[in-house]
Amino acid sequence: MYTSYISGLGHYVPENVVTNDDLAQLMDTNDAWIQERTGIKERRHIKKGDGNSTSIMGVKAATIALERAGIQPEEIDLIVFATLSPDMYFPGGGVQVQDLMGMRTIPALDVRNQCSGFVYALSVADQFVKTGMYKHVLVIGSENHSGGLDFTTRGRGVSVIFGDGAGAAVVSRNDKDKGGILSTHLHSEGKHKDELSLQGPSTNYWVPQIIAEDPQDDIPYYPYMNGQFVFKNAVVRFAEVIKEGLEANQLSVSDIDLLIPHQANLRISQFVQRKFKLSDDQVYNNIQKFGNTTAASIPIALSEAWEEGKVKSGDLIVLAAFGSGFTWGSAIIRWI
Repeated sequence: MYTSYISGLGHYVPENVVTNDDLAQLMDTNDAWIQERTGIKERRHIKKGDGNSTSIMGVKAATIALERAGIQPEEIDLIVFATLSPDMYFPGGGVQVQDLMGMRTIPALDVRNQCSGFVYALSVADQFVKTGMYKHVLVIGSENHSGGLDFTTRGRGVSVIFGDGAGAAVVSRNDKDKGGILSTHLHSEGKHKDELSLQGPSTNYWVPQIIAEDPQDDIPYYPYMNGQFVFKNAVVRFAEVIKEGLEANQLSVSDIDLLIPHQANLRISQFVQRKFKLSDDQVYNNIQKFGNTTAASIPIALSEAWEEGKVKSGDLIVLAAFGSGFTWGSAIIRWI
């Protein structure tokens, strides 16, 4: 068995900044209301004509990650692409990245685990490298939320939260004696699937049916979130899966150099920080300027933290996520 490590990171966000005041022009909300509930000040949205899409943003992030890893596109053995907002219903974003980057006929698979998508995708990559099947795996989390949100007062509880962007990591075979991805831990609880969901369009509720029924009061093709219920479950599962990862590696909270939680809501991150008695220097948050970018949030934050010198060789990095499904997971990494 081999071990794996993250050899390169990159991220990309659209240039178009959307502030809380900008959203207040579209719906009954205000900056204070949004910041109090989410901690978000602004987010990035794709702008019509800027040339971006979920796959293209993924390519932009991946290009940076490959350069930093010192890896050429033809050296990648597998693409794992995490998103809830693909460019097309099918095929998925992974094959589009393979084509856009001019890669050879390597396998590409998509992970549909929403907010925990990157942790799940990282776990998949880790297993393929550990078994010796592949040497370099490209993992991408990318989201275009702004193309599918309800920017009216009816949808404000969800639409003020989400932003667009992409993050990428190259997971490579670890030839060193120690360090790298120590373990990953994944869970789900499908009985709560409806509490954070998008019901249609889907094969159960397809576009012609939507048009025929003209559901003005309850539009199923916009995301639904039971905010308080999600929050209560998130803080419990975050804590559980972080503790699980530490215990599996005979580590304690005091060993954590940096916790990078999924950027769902600043209040959730702050709750987890208080529970574990971590300092501000031990937790990285950037939801204030990017919003919740779902599968892209952890790789964007990890890439940004690395750029800022907050992720260093020998550091214990903990990634944790919780989201729709419900699904949740963690990754324990000794940075190389």
